[in-house]
Amino acid sequence: MTRDPDRLVWKDVLAHMRKAYPTVCRQWFDEIELVGIDGGSVVLRAHSAVHRDYLRRHCLEQFNDAVRTVTGRLLAVRFVGPDEATGIESPPAPEFRDGLTTPAADQANPEDQLAGSPSDELAADAMAQPSSMAQQVEPRSAPPHPPAWAASPRPAHYSSEAEPLGPGSLVINPDYDFENFIVGPSNRIAHAAGIAVSSNPGRAYNPLFIHGAVGLGKTHLLQAICLNIRKNFPAAAIHYISCEVFVTDFVDRVRAGAMAEFRHRFRSVDALVIDDIHFLTKREQTQEEFFHTFNTLYGAHKQIVLASDRPPDEIPELQDRLISRFKWGLVAPIEAPNFETRIAILKSKAAIRGLDLPDDVAIHIASRLTANIRELEGAITKLQLRAMVDSKSIDLEMAQEAIGASPAAAQADLTVQAIIDVVVGFYRVQLHDLKSKKRQRSIALPRQVCMYLARRNTRKSLQEIGSHFGDRDHTTVMHAIRTVETRRERDRDFGHSIGTLEQLLAAARR
Repeated sequence: MTRDPDRLVWKDVLAHMRKAYPTVCRQWFDEIELVGIDGGSVVLRAHSAVHRDYLRRHCLEQFNDAVRTVTGRLLAVRFVGPDEATGIESPPAPEFRDGLTTPAADQANPEDQLAGSPSDELAADAMAQPSSMAQQVEPRSAPPHPPAWAASPRPAHYSSEAEPLGPGSLVINPDYDFENFIVGPSNRIAHAAGIAVSSNPGRAYNPLFIHGAVGLGKTHLLQAICLNIRKNFPAAAIHYISCEVFVTDFVDRVRAGAMAEFRHRFRSVDALVIDDIHFLTKREQTQEEFFHTFNTLYGAHKQIVLASDRPPDEIPELQDRLISRFKWGLVAPIEAPNFETRIAILKSKAAIRGLDLPDDVAIHIASRLTANIRELEGAITKLQLRAMVDSKSIDLEMAQEAIGASPAAAQADLTVQAIIDVVVGFYRVQLHDLKSKKRQRSIALPRQVCMYLARRNTRKSLQEIGSHFGDRDHTTVMHAIRTVETRRERDRDFGHSIGTLEQLLAAARR
């Protein structure tokens, strides 16, 4: 078999990336194509514009280091999309030898070029499937029926077909697609709605309003919708931003006297996707502008997707007419994942990084970390780094050392009633008051603290927790949890009180 130095060096670059930057690497790195060298730049081709943009934003420094380390030369990496010209002639192909390029046998002079492509073997690894412990619920929809705007040309401010999103849009993580979105009872409605609006934009649910606490997957779902619209309707003009960007850009354009440009930018799109829309609170002028932007897009049957940490009518100081419009389509909640869903999420996150996560490790982490998905992803990162430092495979012992004691010890004898007993004694309130409909601050706050601690320290669902407090529904429990989280961050004395309660609960376990 003929030795291919180019392919071997590219393989070494990927190996260096996985060793030096394990938390950055993804399975799909094997699909990156090594194109060549152009004026001291190593050109790497991503298989989509979304992947290219993600690599430019999050991985450029790491790839630069890997290429320079492996080749011993001061080269810079340049990522291009699948259809972008590189200015590099493909024949004849030079070769890498010991960090230097040498010409092919029929070349007269050496040239500093890099060519070749990843081996077929590198792209052959299949991503591990999520754990079968969580039921995957993904509705099968009919092929998308093109909306009226699908055949329209893109706005001029979309520079080229290579640009997946409009100027100023947030960078999309290629991992955040529907295939990697784990579906469970806590997010099934929001997921199904996301599939629907990305298959039939402007027709299924408009607007789609997704709400839930921090770290539960709202951003993942928004990005999956963008990716799916792009896949189904390549010519669609999509603008994906945070509300903070909308507000900041509005203020800047007002000061610059360039509102016509601002309005054209946001009202000429086919799909407007905005994260953290609750950032509109207390901003009357911006709300006024967004109201007219919403009406323009809605009237033209363009898709609007919004996400918030709370439902529309709980966003403080939001105009009633905006609240009404946000509820025109579908308001879909996302709640904290249950035990089985957390296990499936852990398996999926590990597979994306190319990690083998044993079942007992996934069960241990899912038992210990219950608040949100970001905690689960942080646990995977911690274990990945620990395994690299210790040069060991991930096992239960490592997980117990990195994440904490065994789940059985952590959860032993701790019930919602035990939490209530501790809180009642701490705040000196009556048990029957906590379960009543009374809303006095002296009663409402301990009740909210009980719900918050129950969510963090038991495996009970929101509905089950609410049943202990006069059969309150899950939205009330979610509101209580958000209230306590926010106050704990801002109020040092309150945070100290919560810490004291957690110590009392830890003692109650023993």
